[in-house]
Amino acid sequence: MRQKLIYILTLCLALSPAVFAAEDDWFIYLGDKKPYQAPRKNISAAEAMPPLPLPATPLRRTERKKPPQPDYLIGKVIWGQSASFQDSSGNTLEIADWNLCPTDIEKFMQNSRKLNLNYHWQNVNLNSFHYNPQQLPALFFSGTRSLKLGELQQKSLRQYITSGGMVICDSIAGSPYFYNSTRELAEQMFPESSVRAIPLDHPIYHIFVNITNVNNPRNPDVALPELEGIYIGSRIGFLISKYGLGCGWNQNTGPLLQLSAASFYDARSATEIGINLAAYIVGYAQPGIVEGRPEMFSLADQQIPTDEFIFAQIRHNGAWNVHPGAATALMLKLRKHTAIRVNLQRRTIDLGKDNLDQYPFLYLTGLDSFDLSDKQVAILRNYLTTGGFLLINNGMGLTTFDSAVKQEMAKVLPNTSFRDIPADHPVYSSLFNIDKVEYSPILEAAATGSKPKLQGINIGGELKVIYSPQDLEAGWLDAYYPMIKGYAQTSARQLGMNIITYVMTN
Repeated sequence: MRQKLIYILTLCLALSPAVFAAEDDWFIYLGDKKPYQAPRKNISAAEAMPPLPLPATPLRRTERKKPPQPDYLIGKVIWGQSASFQDSSGNTLEIADWNLCPTDIEKFMQNSRKLNLNYHWQNVNLNSFHYNPQQLPALFFSGTRSLKLGELQQKSLRQYITSGGMVICDSIAGSPYFYNSTRELAEQMFPESSVRAIPLDHPIYHIFVNITNVNNPRNPDVALPELEGIYIGSRIGFLISKYGLGCGWNQNTGPLLQLSAASFYDARSATEIGINLAAYIVGYAQPGIVEGRPEMFSLADQQIPTDEFIFAQIRHNGAWNVHPGAATALMLKLRKHTAIRVNLQRRTIDLGKDNLDQYPFLYLTGLDSFDLSDKQVAILRNYLTTGGFLLINNGMGLTTFDSAVKQEMAKVLPNTSFRDIPADHPVYSSLFNIDKVEYSPILEAAATGSKPKLQGINIGGELKVIYSPQDLEAGWLDAYYPMIKGYAQTSARQLGMNIITYVMTN
């Protein structure tokens, strides 16, 4: 019992923010290289989203006066309360939660010039913001204390994100208060999802700079980047950095030394992550818009048919909804190229609740880890051994999902494993004759070859499970996904139609 108590106390000390500092102790100005000569004054009461005025130190706009004006890429959100500080020269500064590091986004945009991204940034007051991701693709929250937003602001931000926008939260000093509050906020806004660790082979770590290691001066155990977020389709719609980025963008982490508990990336690591963030915002803006479009169906499609092919997709406890709209896009192609009667509305299936008898085809995809309950495993096993068919797609082609698929399917069908589907199998000739395919640029560069790489599991001598380790679904949409490990559009669509034609004719 005593050992258990010691363990619990140790765990509480490790996790409790109060051990490091009270919340207001994290409210330290981080924009001056020299230490302050006087402590700050009391923090003034304010609304969670105060209106202007801006802080006393003016923010510069990069090349704002040079025509032609580039588009805006990111907005720094005004939030929180304010306090008075004195700098090393004795000047009084009025600084707020959102602006403890006044030039972080300016430096972020300057670093993005390495990508030839000639964009602007702006300050954003959510009370008057347009919430249009096509006008401003990303919003940036920076701070050290708890971030709190009103119900209307949360609702508007959710709509902004699901329509293609991205929210980035930087716990600028590694504050547990800001970090924990942004996680809670993300899950409040998206109760159907959860904050997930971004896997190390995700495009955000490789889209421009190949980030294989980082340095956290206060936490040497952090050798790999640690970003978290909520997926909206294939995108990271809500991104959280547990460790500070902004001061690293400034090439000035000195002010963070005032906080003994601060945890942050060094200038090199922060800059590399920032450059990739800028590239990711630009590269995934168009997929975000495409995947964010509402799916429209006729009344006939909304009814459960008896004589049409139904695209039934399994919902699991991972990031299961990878490419919204892709199934409908494929069904439209299938309707055009075949005589198969198809229903355009994708059905979402709960393995533990829904009757599978009316679905000869099930689809499973994801981006990272997932697991099936014992009940779900038994139901899926019974479905497959009594004639059902399962198509599995590795969304984005990530290794974490690949490992999860193999682990869960070993439970569903013990003593079996995935094997390459031979080139002469009917699935490659059921509609189109496919002997060669094209892959995404990253796989082409890796000399993947030109043969399709579908894998399968036979049950009773028949192919009943097909798994695509490369993303098949992304190519069904008219969007370009940078750094994706998958098939090019024409190949993806032909393979998708062949698989469904095979299912419906065998």
